[in-house]
Amino acid sequence: MEQKVIISTSLDKHLSDSITEVKPDKLFVLCDDTTSDNCWPIISSFKSVIDAKLIIIKHGDENKTIETLALVWDALQQYGATRHSMLINLGGGMVTDLGGFAASTFKRGIHFVNIPTTLLSMVDASVGGKTGVNYRSLKNEIGVFNTADAVIIDTQFLKTLSNKEILSGYAEMLKHGLINPDMSMLAALLRFDIANPDLCALQQMVAESITVKSKIVRDDPYERGLRKALNLGHTIGHALESFAMTHGMRTDGTQNEAVSPLPHGYAVAYGLVCELYLSCIKTAFPQNIMRQTVRYINEWYGRMPITCDDYGTLFDLMTHDKKNTADQINFTLLSAVGRIEINQSATKEEIYEALDFYREG
Repeated sequence: MEQKVIISTSLDKHLSDSITEVKPDKLFVLCDDTTSDNCWPIISSFKSVIDAKLIIIKHGDENKTIETLALVWDALQQYGATRHSMLINLGGGMVTDLGGFAASTFKRGIHFVNIPTTLLSMVDASVGGKTGVNYRSLKNEIGVFNTADAVIIDTQFLKTLSNKEILSGYAEMLKHGLINPDMSMLAALLRFDIANPDLCALQQMVAESITVKSKIVRDDPYERGLRKALNLGHTIGHALESFAMTHGMRTDGTQNEAVSPLPHGYAVAYGLVCELYLSCIKTAFPQNIMRQTVRYINEWYGRMPITCDDYGTLFDLMTHDKKNTADQINFTLLSAVGRIEINQSATKEEIYEALDFYREG
């Protein structure tokens, strides 16, 4: 089923239309404790959601767990949700991932709509039908494929974001620029002043990025082949993200467990550095484009302060990645911009070499 994505300049109308198409008997809105303060007020006065029950969960990827999922199920049950009800997921990727999984499994599946409120969730998490939760510190270990009735993108929510949150989403846009054959897209992304983003220009870039992902998902909805292109940067990126989650490590090197883990987009950016390096040595990706992209990432994202003593743990985390076969770690690499090489393997020595390159720049 092709994902219905709406680039909206009239959120009230498009949300009302999406609800009317389903005619749910009861309506629920899932937020985290950040989007309930910053984003729910934007839509709470809409006539279409005036009777909706609000469900609030704790923010942060560390709360994308089975325990939080059960809280959503409990609320749906308590408020009398039926198979004919609808859940609106208003938030970032954590909310749309977990909310989509909750809706997909409650009563064997109820309707849901995603309204992403972060750049990351607009260009990545809300499109493609992947839902799920983290399990035992592994990213998205439990989940299902299920497309929302609609994904409504309204860039007015970007005004609520910090520059760090913008950067987190922008890393996925860089990935889309790398896997898209039109090199002008990557060139525009690498020229963009992310420190002072022009939101009008960014809206058009978001639409282009969503188009890249939507086309791939439409052609390969269950990740049998082409969709693996979207995994660029994620094999090593997810390992770094899981490592930060279990070690409480931040980009400044602190070990404070009270501080939220490494943002997903930062992990993807670091993963891109490593996997573009692997692309150069294994599939002849042009070094000049690799270095131009790495320079941009180093300038805006810095580096996660890992040491060579951490390589063994990171390698072990990579072996748990869902893309692997029984006997090798699988990567998506590139032989050129837009020329995707799926199901590539790398030796432990090559992976360690890529981590060296990442640390040393």
